[in-house]
Amino acid sequence: MRINVLQHTPNEGPGSIQRWSQLHHHEMYIYHPYRFGNLPTADETDMLVILGGPMGPNDNLPWLKEERQLIKQLLAEHKPIFGACLGAQQIAKTLGCRIGKAPHKEVGWAPVYLQTDKIPGLPKKITALHWHEEMFEIPDEAELLFSSDLVKNQGFVLGHHVVGLQFHFEPEADNLREIAINDNHYPDDHNDLHQTAADIIKHGVPAENREVMYHILDFITAK
Repeated sequence: MRINVLQHTPNEGPGSIQRWSQLHHHEMYIYHPYRFGNLPTADETDMLVILGGPMGPNDNLPWLKEERQLIKQLLAEHKPIFGACLGAQQIAKTLGCRIGKAPHKEVGWAPVYLQTDKIPGLPKKITALHWHEEMFEIPDEAELLFSSDLVKNQGFVLGHHVVGLQFHFEPEADNLREIAINDNHYPDDHNDLHQTAADIIKHGVPAENREVMYHILDFITAK
């Protein structure tokens, strides 16, 4: 299977998604549209992963609009799609949902709570990495998957092939440090989780997050 990854900033890579791809002997291609403007076609995409980034779906950037055209094609073809943060917002916007400011800016570690049994076997409560201040509406066809204490719309599952998460399960230890040291001022401004970059690094990545990420990827790629 060819997995095409859309990466939107140098310090937010695929993390454990890449490890999962390697374990299953898939081929992963990582695109940087914000830098090079290149995107894969639908025909050469068996699975699409859309990662986070500092920009928003409402920004007037041509490549963001082109991403949504690709997402629209893949949705019509029922191909697996996973979106994290900006990626989830891009999926929701493609489906006609509004993207706007969340009621709280969340930067750091905080629990999320499972809202549906659509994906069997997920824990009821998981500590996840949050790095956002915007929020998506839940698409009409989708189910609310996760909520946090501060923001209700934290994740959705659409059918059996699409999952969007406002937060991050994919970072591993090295990725966490890369995110936090390079975007170290973002947690300091009006952060309702009241964690600094140093706090976030010190917390570390919970061991179960990789397994939860694998479980979601197994679900959306199951035949």
